[in-house]
Amino acid sequence: MSDFVNGFWGIFISVVAVGGVVWCLWLLYTQRRWLSTKPASGQVEDTGHVWDGDLTELNNPVPTWWTWMYLLACVFALGYLFFMPGLGSYKGQLGYSSTEEVARHQAKMAEAVRPIYARFETMTVPQVAGDPSAREMGQRLFLNTCAQCHGSDAKGGPSFPNLTDGDWLYGGSPEVIMETITKGRHGVMPPWKAAIDAKTAGDIAQYVRSLSGLTSDDIRVFRGKREFANFCVACHGVDGKGNQLLGAPNLTDDVWLYGSSEASIVKTILDGRDNRMPAHEHILSPEQIKILTAWVWGLSNKPEAAAQAAATTAGNPPAVSTAAK
Repeated sequence: MSDFVNGFWGIFISVVAVGGVVWCLWLLYTQRRWLSTKPASGQVEDTGHVWDGDLTELNNPVPTWWTWMYLLACVFALGYLFFMPGLGSYKGQLGYSSTEEVARHQAKMAEAVRPIYARFETMTVPQVAGDPSAREMGQRLFLNTCAQCHGSDAKGGPSFPNLTDGDWLYGGSPEVIMETITKGRHGVMPPWKAAIDAKTAGDIAQYVRSLSGLTSDDIRVFRGKREFANFCVACHGVDGKGNQLLGAPNLTDDVWLYGSSEASIVKTILDGRDNRMPAHEHILSPEQIKILTAWVWGLSNKPEAAAQAAATTAGNPPAVSTAAK
């Protein structure tokens, strides 16, 4: 019902629920004489339907227990609708809420697993990334929560970033990764079809391809560079290296979310893009987010994570740079 904001739907659901029970009771009441009819012994009405020569369909009366079963089911349904939330926005006399039940269950589970995460509370993200047990937990969290979009190998796919290559839209420091997982991201490339025609978009695409050293037409690159300066530098910069504060991608590193073909780049320019990374602060606990952050950070910082693991084993964790990439 959360998708329906109009109060009409609560009334509609209530009418359907109560109406179905009332109709069943009315049917049993109006047919009570027929339901209680008992045929004479051995005289059961034949419907006239016969299959395979000897399989005859009879019109036996409904057993009394069947009638009582439906009556009791109707009484139970009315009682359930009175005590439980089954009538639109009516919360029921018992005040039961599945949302509150889930919240209680989540709180109970969080309390049960708290000792597992307790030893990581005072550790930095790089230190957590160097812990073997934390990496195992982080991988499981990733497979359960993130693999649907980023793939089981975390290498992403069309419109989903590769988390293993060290290329970041918003920065690859532990703090930024944690913020991304916690709060989510909403990246928007505005459509330019109202201001740029297809030919001009093609020239810009040729220039953008040249920034990554891809095959391009020199004449069209010359024209595209001029148009790039008019429309694109505000987000992607004069040098095309992007802006992590805006989530504007670096156009010079040959890393592409939607492909590097001219047709794909033109589509991006004309139609824009709208990408969303959902927030996980209401899905994962802060402790789980920290473990997951460490695992993701370790994917593109393997030497640092390995050094941290070795130093942690030796009992002398080294300082690890957390500067954004």
